[in-house]
Amino acid sequence: MSSPAPVSPVPIETEAVVPAHPQLFGHPRPLYTLFFAELWERFSYYGMRALLTFYMVAPVAKGGMGLPDNKAALIYGTYTMSVYMLSIPGGMIADNILGSRMAVLIGGIIIAAGHFSMAVPGDFTFYLGLLLIVLGTGLLKPNISAMVGQLYRPGDSRRDAGFSIFYMGINLGAFIAPLATGFLAQHSKFKELLTGWGFNPVHSWHWGFAAAGVGMVLGLVVFAVFGRGLKEVGPAPAAAPGAWRKPLLTLVGTLALWGIVKLSDTAGFTWIRYLFILVPVALMVWFGFSRQEDVRRLGAIFFFFIGAFVFWALFEQAGSSLNFFARDFVDAPFHFTLFQSANPMFILIYAPLFAMLWPALERRGVNPSIPRKFAIALIGAGLGFLVLATAINATPDGAKVFWVFLGLTYMLHTMSELCLSPIGLSMVTKLAATREVGLAMGGWFLSTAMANYLAGLIAAVASGGGEHGAQSSVAQYAATFMQLWWLALVIGGAFFLFAPLMNRLMHGVK
Repeated sequence: MSSPAPVSPVPIETEAVVPAHPQLFGHPRPLYTLFFAELWERFSYYGMRALLTFYMVAPVAKGGMGLPDNKAALIYGTYTMSVYMLSIPGGMIADNILGSRMAVLIGGIIIAAGHFSMAVPGDFTFYLGLLLIVLGTGLLKPNISAMVGQLYRPGDSRRDAGFSIFYMGINLGAFIAPLATGFLAQHSKFKELLTGWGFNPVHSWHWGFAAAGVGMVLGLVVFAVFGRGLKEVGPAPAAAPGAWRKPLLTLVGTLALWGIVKLSDTAGFTWIRYLFILVPVALMVWFGFSRQEDVRRLGAIFFFFIGAFVFWALFEQAGSSLNFFARDFVDAPFHFTLFQSANPMFILIYAPLFAMLWPALERRGVNPSIPRKFAIALIGAGLGFLVLATAINATPDGAKVFWVFLGLTYMLHTMSELCLSPIGLSMVTKLAATREVGLAMGGWFLSTAMANYLAGLIAAVASGGGEHGAQSSVAQYAATFMQLWWLALVIGGAFFLFAPLMNRLMHGVK
């Protein structure tokens, strides 16, 4: 790479100067409006997600779709990939036409419509609901995160802590959601109530989906009623001739990319999957050689996109293979669906500690750089799978794995998540130019999208050995989890190795 410019004594953050906001608990007051709005939006998302794979694999006689585990895992991976992939045109639409605030509002309305569509029994309404949630989340998700970054002035050391607080809102909603929607969808007490009310208890799944829609409506109410302080954050850009062209081209390109990804599922085209890593690596190197500082920063962003891609592919096993593993091979004194609340529960415990940890380490001059935080996150996620694989191998044949080991895996994954996700969101808003924040945030979620697709492929192998309709053995899970450990160790080690180089490309941004 060409020699980077000297590191500036003050980070050069190319973002707009934001208006002063009243402060509450050391942060801009509008942060807490976004906190509660995102809490209810995530309630809707994770409330539905907690039911999604179980609904697809449940027998038709019990109100489900009767799909095999591995096919449900592939549908789940495609759905979650699509949710994040649409963040790219969603960010572009906000940057050029709507502004972040209006994009969040419209996106939320579409999401609510999707959940209520899924509340109506039937395959058509099910897939229509998934499509609407994909479209709405593409508008909402990148832009509400961009609004958090726009609350802080350049060089404000509170930004990482602010994103950690915002992340607590996400996970408070995610913690409550499976408890509420799971009770409505499958608990015997609620089914008895439905019978008494004259409803068919077989369709209780759809009451859980409806509850997710109610959660999204509550999020919209919070955003609209208490969002006065956000009127100057993420406003619509000045009208310009042809402003629709870039969003339209981005949408067409995103749909083309979606088609290419799905083509990689076809025999003879599976080689395309290697491009998911090779292309970001090539872009990282290409931008890294630039003589322009802001372009070299793009090289650093693509480096982090690669780390996020690997991390989320591991982490998102929570919604698929770890779900099925808990159902079939874990001995727990509670219903296995409660494991879906483990990650957000640990977030609520550890997020405040991490929010205090980073500033404390900064004051002592020992705060790990962003690349090293990514390395810690990757290795920590792999360690969670190592614990689980070791527990499987140590469990006698015919016995189920003690539930504490799966709980420990979720705890390690959560601590790793706190080293990467809020830090990554903050990093994008620091490194991207003002006019490109929404698009860059969309790129961040694109890496998450591709990771979710890979997570679906991994889960299909773990839960069915890659064969349609096959049921996996506990040995198959152990082998897959061990492979994930080695993958995380290698990629995480590379992040430690290249951390000094990436720090130079970031030009003082911390």
